Amino acid sequence: MEQIKRDVYLQRLIDREQNGLVKIVTGIRRCGKSYLLNTLFYEYLKGKGVDDSHIIRISLDDDENEDLCKPKALSRHVKNLIVDDGLYYILLDEIQLADNFVGVLNGLLKLPNVDLYVTGSNSKFLSTDIVTEFRGRGDEVRILPLSFSEFTSVYKGSVYDGWKDYYTYGGLPLVLAQRSDEAKMNYLKGQLKNVYLNDIIDRNRIQNEEQIGAVVEILASSVGSLTNPLKLSNTFRTVVQLPIADKTVSNFLSYLEDAFLVDRSKRYDVKGKKYLSTPSKYYFTDLGLRNAALGFRQQEENHIMENIIYLELVKRGFAVDVGIVETTKRNADGKLVRTYSEVDFIANRGNNKYYIQSAFSMDDPEKREQELRSLLNVKDFFKKIVVVKDDIKRKRDENGIVSISLFDFLLDENSLEY
Repeated sequence: MEQIKRDVYLQRLIDREQNGLVKIVTGIRRCGKSYLLNTLFYEYLKGKGVDDSHIIRISLDDDENEDLCKPKALSRHVKNLIVDDGLYYILLDEIQLADNFVGVLNGLLKLPNVDLYVTGSNSKFLSTDIVTEFRGRGDEVRILPLSFSEFTSVYKGSVYDGWKDYYTYGGLPLVLAQRSDEAKMNYLKGQLKNVYLNDIIDRNRIQNEEQIGAVVEILASSVGSLTNPLKLSNTFRTVVQLPIADKTVSNFLSYLEDAFLVDRSKRYDVKGKKYLSTPSKYYFTDLGLRNAALGFRQQEENHIMENIIYLELVKRGFAVDVGIVETTKRNADGKLVRTYSEVDFIANRGNNKYYIQSAFSMDDPEKREQELRSLLNVKDFFKKIVVVKDDIKRKRDENGIVSISLFDFLLDENSLEY
């Protein structure tokens, strides 16, 4: 299979080079973390003249390195390979498999001539432990499955055929190695059941596998919809006839986030400038796994498009929220009535903020008015953009709202900057 460039993530590692922190590559399993670290970053180091003897690469999920997962074994092994005062790059793959990995990494960080990079698949390993155990000495680089632009860079076919394949089978790199639709579907179904869900079940000691599977299926069928544990619990009881307590649902949602299978996007009150605790939206980090959860039977392109736009914004380094805009108007009796409209995404990165609407089509005035309503009610000066599936030319209307085609948005890294 042709080598896939992951330039965005490679550059993030390069930008963090020798910053005194543990660079931690995280993300869903099978998304390319090891490839980024052990192939692309390794080739970068070699290309700039770093000698092989000063690049220590260890894959802890390799059975030949099983003994290195034992207490103190990894630390001793790495330190024995450091034989001079030159700078050593240490690349440790699947570090969470090592006993007392926190102590190992803190110990290696104390050495004056090391630059330390690791991969890990479980976000609890990052979100809780890095802050408390590493005392602010960890620096996350999160990697997602292939974006549409990364996917099309090696796809053999038109961009339109590529889009259909991408929103059906997602961006796990090994999907590209499967030659038929049947092989792709079987691969994804097997990965979802035997890798992702089994990993979550084992790690969290879940007793009822049917329940966690049902939560994944409901989330997959309601991508882009606001929900919360109580609403999901009621759905299971009334629609699926499967009683699951809302507390259990809440735990399951946390487990799915911890495994990077889904992302939660919180609601933000634009006028009140505050977050609302519930409900939220959940997006899948890979559409192939989302579709596998539904047996590839339910593929509403408009909802999938919204999920893909979300992933593209995250890939570009944005924090992404769901916007709620409150307005007031007088009813027929002259009373002031509050109404609320939704902005699909509020994307924040540093001082940059964008209000973004996902519109599958705006082919008539009524549909256009509906899609633009929430953006028109946002009164600040940040950019407002509508991403449209229709093949349109980029344009700005009299209200300053920019419309851009989906492919222009996805294939141009700087599409929001004009």
